[in-house]
Amino acid sequence: MSQLSPQDLLTQLKWRYATKQFDTSKSIPDETWSALATSLILTPSSFGLQPWHFIVVKNQEIREELLPHSWGQKQVTDCSHFVVLAAKTSMSEVAIDSFLKRTIKVRGGEIDQLNPYRDMMLGFIGQMDESKQLQWAKLQTYIALGQLMTSAAVLGIDACPMEGINPTEYDRILELPEKGLTTSVACALGYRSAEDKYATAPKVRFEMSESLTLL
Repeated sequence: MSQLSPQDLLTQLKWRYATKQFDTSKSIPDETWSALATSLILTPSSFGLQPWHFIVVKNQEIREELLPHSWGQKQVTDCSHFVVLAAKTSMSEVAIDSFLKRTIKVRGGEIDQLNPYRDMMLGFIGQMDESKQLQWAKLQTYIALGQLMTSAAVLGIDACPMEGINPTEYDRILELPEKGLTTSVACALGYRSAEDKYATAPKVRFEMSESLTLL
């Protein structure tokens, strides 16, 4: 298996930044986008339950509708692909059983063999009320956001994570409540504009000794 060298990885991570201006004339090629979409699907999650759904907003009219609920940040309308990462508002027994059926389909075996795992998951979910379940699910979406942004950087795709949005209005526009979903965070992806002054600005990070402890 081929792999990036440590230096290549660091080069790409230093190259990336929270893109403020996208080049509206450029679009992510289908093959590259397919890899990025798959990177989202491959994101690890607690118990493997994947308590999320990813909405890729390509429709420009919908993006324009989202813009005033995004602090007017033009990344929403100017990027190539705009991804809204939504969390499932609850994790039901039915959802757990659906995951277990999928596990058997992919890996083989008998569903009864997974009963101990099922009981463990039900016990974990059962100890949380709906608000705590939602908080747990939203935290999982940030794992997906990190995976998406790193994958984008490795492929030379610019990205901007966006928490400066109004989740309630996003939910309304994207009709998420009736789907058992709620907006967690968003990410704009595409290619940086030559006019984005932040592209060449040095990264401001604390020294490693201030942020990392080796025990």
